[in-house]
This record gives sequence, structure tokens and C-alpha cells, in this order.
Amino acid sequence: MDIYEKVVAQERLTYEDGVRLYQTPDLSAVGYLANIVRERLHGDRTYYVRNQHINYTNICNKFCKFCSFYAKKGGPAPYEMSLETVRQRLVQHLDVPITEVHMVGGINPRLPYQYYLDLLRTVKEARPGVHIKAFTMVELIEIQRQAQKPLDVVLQELKAAGLDSLPGGGIEILSERVHQELFDRKLDGDGWMDVSRTVANAGLAQYATMLYGHIETLEERAEHLVLLRALQDETKHFVTMTPLSFHPEGTELEDIKHPTGYDDLRNIAVSRLMLDNFAHIKSFWIMNTPQITQLSVWYGADDVDGTVLEYEITYKDGELGNKKQGLTRRDMLKTIREAGRIPIERDSLYNEIPEIEEQVERASHLIPLAAVAR
Repeated sequence: MDIYEKVVAQERLTYEDGVRLYQTPDLSAVGYLANIVRERLHGDRTYYVRNQHINYTNICNKFCKFCSFYAKKGGPAPYEMSLETVRQRLVQHLDVPITEVHMVGGINPRLPYQYYLDLLRTVKEARPGVHIKAFTMVELIEIQRQAQKPLDVVLQELKAAGLDSLPGGGIEILSERVHQELFDRKLDGDGWMDVSRTVANAGLAQYATMLYGHIETLEERAEHLVLLRALQDETKHFVTMTPLSFHPEGTELEDIKHPTGYDDLRNIAVSRLMLDNFAHIKSFWIMNTPQITQLSVWYGADDVDGTVLEYEITYKDGELGNKKQGLTRRDMLKTIREAGRIPIERDSLYNEIPEIEEQVERASHLIPLAAVAR
């Protein structure tokens, strides 16, 4: 059965189909197929969230070759946020009705277990009712090491302190070859999936990612998606998949060319087609630009992430000193409407926020400027 026929019949695609989708030069065809699935699931609805990122430390002992974030000689100065600094970061944006705080950081062996518990409590105190999405699988292993307790016990204590869900980073791509070459001090793929299973058993939702555009092969990308899909079949706890575009600036891989917009759109489209058990595919505008994100909603993405406010993991070219990266809610609405889709504000678990939905539905008469991407 041809891939088109499988998509129309809602048949699961194989690893070989995934490789073929990556290899075909006809990106428009891949995007057309992904849009079939996207509109089957969500129609024109396109989600966004009002959120804030907190990167609590850039001190890290993993020294990943693809990372520009961690403190190093000639690079970013080391820092670890005090709880008061975290509180100030949150309070300065109290005028913005955010629903999510996203927190990740480096693997800093100087931070005790109590710091992480207090960090969560500080966020909940400063922002009562906010959803905290925090700590990659790699961070969890460090937190467990500091706690000297079983991981399932640690997760329950983190939940009690305010943890609501976990982001998907930490493994980059599920390939042992890439793991050995770029981030051998971190968890390997099997370890990452084992921690993810424990997260699921703890009743916590998790997000999934794939970092592409470094040294991975097309076959390894397809394998990553197949492995994520199998894990989702088993645990059913993943909420969203976000393909992440690699930024070589400031890393040990600076000689690698930056992924193109074609790469960004293809990875979103193939993710949508391969991950039939994932409800949502997100385009992270900070890494692939707002303009590509506008196109992506016709290539399989139904989510454009959020307002972000501050982000320190990657930077735009030539802006390594600029830590203020964000879009206002008005920007998000404009971005989605200009693409010819209907913006829907959501919370972290994709519960729609009704009062915003009522406002944006009135804009559905706008001419779909991106309709040419159909």
C-alpha cells in the first residue's frame, strides 16, 4: 500500500515509510499528507499557551558538544539562581496571565535536593495555580542522586512540591552512535526511556522532542520517531511532540550548517505522519522562526508553543547576549490568523481557555494568507 493510501486509510506507517518521507525531494507532497492528518485531528484550530521559561542554572557537568547554554571558558558566565531571583523573575511578569512555567537547567552537582523542592514551591507561591513543567529525564537522575531515594519516591515528593509535568529534552535523538559522539556523559536511550516509564507510572504527563540537524542520519531520525511511538503505545503519557532545530552557534559543532526552513517543515511533517498516537505536534518558533512556524501549521503542526517571555537555551544568530525572546498574546494571535488558522489559547494539557476562544473565533472570517501551502 502506498503512503498516501495508508494516510487516507489511517494505517500506521512503518520505519521504511518514515525513511522514504525523509528522502523524497517532494516536500510539498509530504506536507500535503501531514496536513491531511492535522486537519483530521484539529481542523483549522491552532493552539498556543501563555508561558514563561526559567532556566535556573547553566552550570553543567555533561559538556555536550551540541550545547551553547552551559557555562564554559569563552562562553556564558556561570550562574545558579537563588530562590529569590526566581521569585523576582516571576513577579516581574505578574501582569501577564500565564498558565505555564517551564523550568529546565544544567546538571549542577552543587545544588542539593532541597533546592529543587523549594524551587517548585517558590513558583507555586509566586504564581498560584500555574502549571509547572520542569526537569528533563537527565535532570531527574541528578535530582534522584542528590535525594538518595528511589526515583518513584522522588517523583511523588516533587509532585507534592508542585511539579505537574515534564518536558521532553535530554536525549536529543535516540541513537547510541550519536549518544557516544555528542553527549556520552548523559543518559543513553534505554536509560532515558526507563526514566520516562517511571514518570508515566507516577501519573505525570510528559512532552517529547527530537533535536535534528547535527550529525544524525535520516534513518536515525525515523528510528527516533518509531521508538517514541512504541513508548507512547506502552505508556500513553506523552502530550506533544516538538521537533527542535539545532543551532550550531556557540557549540563545538559550529562548522555544521544550520538546518534550513525545508528541514524544519519536513521534520514537523514527518513527525505528524509517523506519530499516529500523539495528539499534537508543536512548532517551536524560537528555534525555527515565527515565519516558518506560520508555514508549519500547513505541514502538520497544530501548536505554535507560547509567548515564552524569556529563553536562554538557544539564541538567534548574532544575539547571544539577548535573553529577552518572546511574543505577546497579540503577536501569537496575529501569527496564527495570518497563516489562515484559528488561534485557540490552551493550558499545558490542552484544555482550552474559553474566554480567549470566544474572541478568536470571531476572526475565522479572515482570508487565509497561507492557504497556498495546502
